Amino acid sequence: MSDWPQHLDHLFNEWPYEFGDVAARKVQGHDGRDVLQLRMDMGVLQLEVTGRPDGGRPGGCDNYLEYLKGLLVTEGDEFELDDTRCIEIDREFVQFYHRRIAWLSLGDFDRAAADADHSLALMDFSSIHAPHAEWAEMHEQYRPFVLFHRTQATALAALELLDPASAVEEIEEGCKLIADSYRSQGAEEDELAEDEFLVRLGEMKTSLEEQYDIEPPLAKQLAEAIAREQYELAAELRDRINRHGARR
Repeated sequence: MSDWPQHLDHLFNEWPYEFGDVAARKVQGHDGRDVLQLRMDMGVLQLEVTGRPDGGRPGGCDNYLEYLKGLLVTEGDEFELDDTRCIEIDREFVQFYHRRIAWLSLGDFDRAAADADHSLALMDFSSIHAPHAEWAEMHEQYRPFVLFHRTQATALAALELLDPASAVEEIEEGCKLIADSYRSQGAEEDELAEDEFLVRLGEMKTSLEEQYDIEPPLAKQLAEAIAREQYELAAELRDRINRHGARR
């Protein structure tokens, strides 16, 4: 028998769980490596900070997606996602979700965005090779959620670099991708106007524009002026665009 206690009383007492909070921390393992811990109701998850969150190396690869890409090459036309592979894909989605929210909680936005990119790439691969449409749709419904996290992360990373204009651009691009994903799933425009992710990102964008006095790009201002039939303003903006182009 090991001398280590088998219970987790000391850990739970030292780090109590508060319902609704995302509580994460970075600590060192017994060998000195960094690991993430995520406090859950009745438990704690421990995640590796690089590679696959569980530390596994499927087929010697960094993650299951890379392993599947290798199988696709070797198996060719015989490649398919059977039940076992589908289960392993779902495991990887869950693992990267937990690590993504841990990075967001800790404010490590570049790593949160990288983990979101991995989930999106896994989703792309899964949808292309899905055994049936229903299985693909089951995963695609979460694309806006992953894109929401990614957009938050990239915008906040830009803010950390004191580049609010780039943060606004990240939000605009993220909102476009989220809206496109919803439309591909059959959402109507009135549903998009009330979507929680788009509303929250819109509020974040407005707050940044007001706080840092950021104006939309001239081309966007011109398009809006024409749409509103503000032709004098449109002519002025067109002149500003031409002068700006002449100076470049």
